[in-house]
Amino acid sequence: MNTQNTPLIRQAEASDAESLAKLINLAGEGIPNWLWARACVEGQTPLEIGIERARRTIGGFSYTNALVAESHGYPIGMVLSYPITEAPTENPDDLPAPIAPFVALEKLSVNTWFINALAVLAEGQNQGSGSLLLASAEHKARANGFNTISIQVYAQNSGAMRLYERFGYSRVASNPVRLHPSPPYYTGDVLLLMKPLEGPAA
Repeated sequence: MNTQNTPLIRQAEASDAESLAKLINLAGEGIPNWLWARACVEGQTPLEIGIERARRTIGGFSYTNALVAESHGYPIGMVLSYPITEAPTENPDDLPAPIAPFVALEKLSVNTWFINALAVLAEGQNQGSGSLLLASAEHKARANGFNTISIQVYAQNSGAMRLYERFGYSRVASNPVRLHPSPPYYTGDVLLLMKPLEGPAA
């Protein structure tokens, strides 16, 4: 347990699955919960689907790809990141509308280290968790031999944009929102940001 005010950044574990599911839904502005609800069988909740997927050892949304920010022994934030070495094969027009713009932009992220999600709970705000998680993802990218990192964000998410721009991320492409299950993201664009990484990981 970290006894300092600064959160501890550590590799996620399977036991973090519930926290990871809640955090990726936060990062995804409710779209993960919307997708999980479509996969539920009778008596099953969307969160249960998310927990099940977070516990997997394969796929993008897996605890093996996540780092968590921990405060007082409890995860308050996470970053989910991994390499994209091949373009997605799905046609965005054949996918659920909320994720179509993301998949279309992901095709431009080939050969980058991709940050799929970054989120911090409200009670973990203003502790530097977001900056620590972002810096840790960049460290992981360099350690794995990548010199470019990419991330997607809604243009309306001004707080996230300020963080990424402060870290040196630049807009390289955008795609219009097709559908979103909750406000204020009914309209606008999804942005693809990238940043060159210099030097080896320390």
